[in-house]
Amino acid sequence: MIMKKLMQQGLSFIEVLVWVAVFTFAMIAVTSSLISFYRSNAYTIEQGQAVESARRGMSRTVREMREVQYASNGAYPIVSIDTHSFTFYADVDTDSPIERIRYAVVDTDFVRYVLEPSGDPLVYTDAETSSVVSNQVRNVANSITTFTYYDEDGILITDYARAADVRFVRLDLVVNVNPNRLPNELTLRSSATLRNLIDR
Repeated sequence: MIMKKLMQQGLSFIEVLVWVAVFTFAMIAVTSSLISFYRSNAYTIEQGQAVESARRGMSRTVREMREVQYASNGAYPIVSIDTHSFTFYADVDTDSPIERIRYAVVDTDFVRYVLEPSGDPLVYTDAETSSVVSNQVRNVANSITTFTYYDEDGILITDYARAADVRFVRLDLVVNVNPNRLPNELTLRSSATLRNLIDR
């Protein structure tokens, strides 16, 4: 139909073919550019959301780590330390009993577990409640330590049986929505001094 109209305007068949070919190539180029633009922006938006989620989660984690304290049953503030998990006691909801908190990287999720004490006397035997703090975390896949621990002299703790010596914790989260695509992952880092354990 378009060719018929163009030919009615006095263009030859070859001129019409050239015009249609140029128009087709231009449309293909514009469409390809739009598809490429949306694909690259979709990745950027997803990566930005994942990084922001990790940043908020890291801020909360560090804030809670700074508040470690003795459990409601008198247990030592730090329960256990490991490469990708840290378990401690802290009052995170400003109520009377002290909660047991565990942060851990599970596959590609950074997860927060909370255990409220119960009974009389208080004990920590109920099931934990969990919530995903951040996803798209690549620490385990990239063999990058999530939690690094230091003693009161700033010396790195590599023996995880020495949980009682921990005074400072560094947290690293490696975030990447698609590890098969550039740009490479972004590493977020923060740290916490365990204020209630200083000089103990």
